[in-house]
Amino acid sequence: MPLKSFSEYELLAEQAHGHMCAGQVLGLRMALYGVKLLALDDPAGQDRKRLVTFVEIDRCATDAIPIVTGCRLGKRALKFRDFGKVAATFCDLRENRSVRVVARESSKQRAREMFPEMEDRNRQQMRAYREMADEELFAIEWVRVTLGPEDMPGYKAPRVVCAQCGEGVNFKREVLRDGRALCRACAGERYYDPL
Repeated sequence: MPLKSFSEYELLAEQAHGHMCAGQVLGLRMALYGVKLLALDDPAGQDRKRLVTFVEIDRCATDAIPIVTGCRLGKRALKFRDFGKVAATFCDLRENRSVRVVARESSKQRAREMFPEMEDRNRQQMRAYREMADEELFAIEWVRVTLGPEDMPGYKAPRVVCAQCGEGVNFKREVLRDGRALCRACAGERYYDPL
């Protein structure tokens, strides 16, 4: 499954996300640029076991990135770090190299400059994001990402049972406290309050 045309990716992204928007175009372009920089010709097919992607925001762009990369949370190849940034890091596991791609802050202003006659900002940005050069739309940084075995796709390990709530914990996500294995919620990292 070599790379598809941009219009094919747009159709797939629209189906997956429910609508097409500037964020989707940005996410597709970001993913295409990332895999291009890593020289991966078939990220969702032949190269799929080589690629892990970190996304830094829970917005529209993030839904588009797996369309190109094939990385999914359930396959442990898509990692979410809530930094609130329109950015993603693409990691080639085989070659041990990673590139972080960030949407430039100037891209929205550049869209207004390119198409001032368009009043609808979403359409204006979609058109501009389709046409802008990668270097104008994104900043890149080559980075090192260290993944432990427990973060790799396909990792298997025994489940640990939380000493407090009795729930199972996978992938070495337990917290050891006073000689007891606790889940993160019982260790104080709970995002919910029991009623």
